[in-house]
Amino acid sequence: MAIPQHIIDQVVDRTDIVDLISQRVKLKKTGRTYSGCCPFHQEKSPSFHVYRDKQYFHCFGCQANGNAIRFLMDIDNRNFVDVMKDLASQAGIELPKDDIDNKKRIAYKRDVKPALSVSQSAPVAIDHSNSSEEASYFDYAPPSDDIDHEAQFADFDAFSAEPQAAQEGDLYTLLEQITQFYQAQLPHSQTGQNYFKKRGLSPETIDYWRLGYAPEDWQHLEKAFPQDIEGLKLLGLIRTSDKGRDFNLLRDRVIFPIRDTKGRVVGFGGRALNDEIKPKYINSPDSEVFHKNQLLYGLYEGRKQKAHDWLMVEGYMDVIALQQYGIYGAVATLGTASNTEHLNILFKQNPCITIAFDGDAAGQKAARRTLEIALPLLNDGRELKFFVLPNHHDPDSLIRREGLENFQRLLKQAPLLSDFIFAHLTQNHDIQTPEGKSQVMAELRQLTDLLPKHGSFRYLLSQAFKEKLGFGRKWTPKLNNDASLSFNIHTRDEDFAIAILMHHPFLYIHFETLRAFMQPGQLLSNVLDRLNCVFDDLPDDQELATYYVLGACSSYAHEIADIMQRTNIEALTQAPEMADKLAAEYALSLQEKYLKQKLKSPLSLVESSNLRQQLNELTKKISLRLVS
Repeated sequence: MAIPQHIIDQVVDRTDIVDLISQRVKLKKTGRTYSGCCPFHQEKSPSFHVYRDKQYFHCFGCQANGNAIRFLMDIDNRNFVDVMKDLASQAGIELPKDDIDNKKRIAYKRDVKPALSVSQSAPVAIDHSNSSEEASYFDYAPPSDDIDHEAQFADFDAFSAEPQAAQEGDLYTLLEQITQFYQAQLPHSQTGQNYFKKRGLSPETIDYWRLGYAPEDWQHLEKAFPQDIEGLKLLGLIRTSDKGRDFNLLRDRVIFPIRDTKGRVVGFGGRALNDEIKPKYINSPDSEVFHKNQLLYGLYEGRKQKAHDWLMVEGYMDVIALQQYGIYGAVATLGTASNTEHLNILFKQNPCITIAFDGDAAGQKAARRTLEIALPLLNDGRELKFFVLPNHHDPDSLIRREGLENFQRLLKQAPLLSDFIFAHLTQNHDIQTPEGKSQVMAELRQLTDLLPKHGSFRYLLSQAFKEKLGFGRKWTPKLNNDASLSFNIHTRDEDFAIAILMHHPFLYIHFETLRAFMQPGQLLSNVLDRLNCVFDDLPDDQELATYYVLGACSSYAHEIADIMQRTNIEALTQAPEMADKLAAEYALSLQEKYLKQKLKSPLSLVESSNLRQQLNELTKKISLRLVS
């Protein structure tokens, strides 16, 4: 059974790992974690820790670690699918059916009657008694005299099945044949070719994206695929009007095949060649193989081109034009507004993504809606930027006007999320007055409440706003005289980690897993132990939280003051995103360092194997952050 990653994530999110593991292991709350004796090896003192906010367990002794799925697989010696079935059932999530059921779902019965030739098929007259727009679009029209049907349907025979064809058809195969059919029709449509030429597409680009043309005939698909009517109806490409007449959904439109993550065509988008025709764009409806909310146009092509930077745009032509200019990570939704599923798909490609919006009022409204959808997804390490386009421009027109170099410059200048939110909230308030500042902070709280509860970004964002609005004062460390000679001392990653933790205590969540790898007695280890004890009691205000942590770490005041002076961390972490990014990078770097140290002298072969697996996974994470 193939289970999509987004369903696995949903199951993990809805499973309380503490409740699950406490059924097998006696756990006791210790600071930020729950601890107990490890069920995977014999021990007397607890070294097994469970992190509820991260849905993660880790044993400091044998290095066993993972999520709820891994715990049940290891402790019960069960396979992945069996565990997923149990957890999904408890979470109320339906898993996809197995391959046999899936094969039945995408299959359909084929009619093996001999196909009529084009010359044998008679046109159907249209009833003009209903003059509504719906009738004019959904009823049939007689073929006009100036159309050369023999040329228009010259390629039908190549796609029609023989009379002795198999009784059962496959929707993926049918979709591929339809794609080839639409591609073959493009040379017969001068208007279709002119449209792509006007948009500046090269023949190579048209071929790469497999663009095509749907003829004007109301029954061109029935004539091309007479034995596959049931399949065409399952795909929604043949519809039935209120008067009981079948018609083709897409006609006299340029065609954009839509591919899934495996590169299979699963649906089509059609753009009208006459701007008077509404709607301008039509997408084939959801079917057994096509789910708009779970796909992005251009994702397959971007991954094929090994794209690192991802930009969500509005339309298919934007994606295609950017790709033609060498920007391979552009994607678009399939006629729907962006949703949680779409954003999660992109975040899995890269933790830093950009979304393009028009600069007009409609674009601002769409940006606000997307912002509210995106904020709950911004776990630590994820970064979102908004690319606000100049008025009356989309990415397609902008890159054609500005060229690649200027477009990339504008794209790189896209504001960080914190700057975008500040500009968005302050544009309607006078921030020179106390009332205006108060209103901005009130609106900010509404947005920060949408951020993940256990993440650090909500605190960083609030602090950044206070500083920009002139609230309070910034904390500066009180240095002892002996620290004045410390500038030439080499500053280690551990020192930067301590400085970040003092200035931004809420970023502890990046570093807490280091406790599993560090030797006790180190300054960073001692600081992390103190933070683990006081983290849940930290004040929401960052300045007060800093004083709170300094008090908890008063035993190390001189060393910390020395580090704060050498690192100048305040200047390095002014933007919330930069503070969060630095914390994540130092945490990963230190974890890699400590894992390599432990690998030099593992306690057992099992621990050595676990450590190597963790190091491999960590290396992938670090590589992904480097390219972003």
